[in-house]
Amino acid sequence: MSSALLLDTTVLIDALRNRNQRRRFLAGLLAAGHSLVTSTINVAEVYGGLRPGEETATGSFLSGLHVIPVSVAIAVRAGSLQAEFRRKGQTRALIDMLVAATALEHGLQLLTDNTRDFKVPGLNLFPLP
Repeated sequence: MSSALLLDTTVLIDALRNRNQRRRFLAGLLAAGHSLVTSTINVAEVYGGLRPGEETATGSFLSGLHVIPVSVAIAVRAGSLQAEFRRKGQTRALIDMLVAATALEHGLQLLTDNTRDFKVPGLNLFPLP
């Protein structure tokens, strides 16, 4: 069954820098009928880590993805998730909770190598090879 998949920053960077055969993996997902999306948060993280000379390829790659903006509903959910973890004595970065909330609000599975920070109730992680 195909679905929309949210690409986290780790997957985007691997694809942009041609690491871990991510380009081939993502092409296979597209061929299987999945749609690939990301969030404005992930776009900011990618641009925050750009190396000189990567701007054009990055812009081209990201222009092929649907980018989900942070809405009030996403912001509220992210803040609530962070507060819930804090009450349990656990720390979660707000930026990660914004990405998780984006996936949850839009019913998306998340593709990330950073599974430890995304152990969030109800969040489905798509398995990476």
